[in-house]
Amino acid sequence: MMEKKEIKKVLLLGSGALKIGQAGEFDYSGAQALKALKEEGIHSVLINPNIATVQTSKGVADTVYFQPVKADFVERIIEKERPDGILLSFGGQTALNCGVELYEKGVLEKYGVKVLGTPVQAIIDTEDRDLFVKRLDEIGVKTIKSEACSTVEEVQKAAHELGFPVILRAAYALGGLGSGFCDNEEELLAQAEEAFSFSPQVLVEKSLKGWKEIEYEVVRDRYDNCITVCNMENFDPLGIHTGESIVVAPSQTLSNAEYHKLRALAIKIIRHIGIVGECNVQYALDPQSEDYRVIEVNARLSRSSALASKATGYPLAFVAAKLGLGYGLFELKNSVTKTTSAFFEPALDYVVVKIPRWDLTKFHGVKRQLGSSMKSVGEVMAIGRTFEEALQKGLRMIGQGMHGFVENHEIKIQDIATSLHEPTDMRIFVVSKALKVGYTIEQIHELTMIDRWFLQKLQHIVDIDQRLKQFSQVSEFIGFMDNTELLEYLEAPEFVALLREAKVYGFSDFQIARALGLESLMSMTDAGLMVRSWRKEFDIVPTVNQIDTLAAEYPAQTNYLYLSYL
Repeated sequence: MMEKKEIKKVLLLGSGALKIGQAGEFDYSGAQALKALKEEGIHSVLINPNIATVQTSKGVADTVYFQPVKADFVERIIEKERPDGILLSFGGQTALNCGVELYEKGVLEKYGVKVLGTPVQAIIDTEDRDLFVKRLDEIGVKTIKSEACSTVEEVQKAAHELGFPVILRAAYALGGLGSGFCDNEEELLAQAEEAFSFSPQVLVEKSLKGWKEIEYEVVRDRYDNCITVCNMENFDPLGIHTGESIVVAPSQTLSNAEYHKLRALAIKIIRHIGIVGECNVQYALDPQSEDYRVIEVNARLSRSSALASKATGYPLAFVAAKLGLGYGLFELKNSVTKTTSAFFEPALDYVVVKIPRWDLTKFHGVKRQLGSSMKSVGEVMAIGRTFEEALQKGLRMIGQGMHGFVENHEIKIQDIATSLHEPTDMRIFVVSKALKVGYTIEQIHELTMIDRWFLQKLQHIVDIDQRLKQFSQVSEFIGFMDNTELLEYLEAPEFVALLREAKVYGFSDFQIARALGLESLMSMTDAGLMVRSWRKEFDIVPTVNQIDTLAAEYPAQTNYLYLSYL
């Protein structure tokens, strides 16, 4: 490891070409890393072909090359710039693969360029499936039983040895490219052909469809200090790519024993592999026991890392860049809170929900079914005091004209059971429809394998909606009573309590207005404003006393506190 004072110029590999749904998150992590280098007074050289990104904006990097993140281009830039070090983990899979190629060709050694942060061998250990399994076997950590194959014949043989169903994954690929589930020989051959078009190595794994998918974001410095910054749980079970799934942070359905078991394993893994900086550990967890499998370890900043940073207020990419320069966690401050150390694990007293966004209606002939390969074009993040509140906020933000989990425009679903069993981009709204027409939690669980806890929370939203509809007679009195009489009528304790409950669990004013039947009497905007005026009369508004007290104590965190608590 080079000493900090020896590093004068650092090359950072950007994300490569942007495409729908991928690489945008690495603009965030790369920009944070460049900010960290600037703070240290280190000259930064950025290679990124994307002109429409933050990190290529004037003043972020000292020198920018709008060139492909390919080994031959990078070698010529290294020859010209002669950097002291290189950062590989901030540009996603493209940068990681390029860094490995530069290392194996001897380019980094030839020009005396030191890899800052996670050593290249550790990257290779996590990317090559055979090596990855062997490394985790050394410490007794369970991985999904799989075979690495380089021909279609090997794929067929491995599938028959493991037994159907299996999942095929293309190695060294981003966003689940070329991956998919196969239930028979015909599906296997078609998927193998696609997978080999993306990678020379294809992994055949025993399918664990239906298990929970859990992630931990872990940070380690060169002194072997480790913390877990955030853990996340997929709303959907294993079988749907994380980028396609609703993700909840912190996890909601794990027992205390499960949470700490997986946390301890994540730290054990990152120490054994030798990560310096940040990594993401993904698990499959059996919902019927504490049995688990490690799906993969990303020795780089990922889409989940960007989410974890925003969800917790812990600047993962910024800290990871500083750790790559040789700092210890105990030497760094959290640049968001300004008061806590980077060694301080965030504690969340709120719920964060990430919801993917699709634009599949814009493409003709596209299959709407979701699987292990990513189709989403972006995502939104919502914060709330409860899962229900955060989910409803998020659903309003995804730009599909929805108002929350309930009180949306009518969705035509030909076969609810099939739509639940074969997930599409509208799955969450299919669950809403199913609950409204009388499907039980147990029936939906059997068809989707979504954890019953989540389904109970969704049932709670539907129950509140049904109780609001019981007061729909209020719409009959509008126009016949003046405002004072109407408010006196509405001031019944049960209605005020229900209005407060609806707001606590994420209902918008318009959702409430639609449930009460006001939309038939006036415009959507006016209906929402009427409910808003009732709320203010009954003093049903967010409580800010607690926030103001905290903001006075921690002035640097004021904006973050308001975001977290409102």
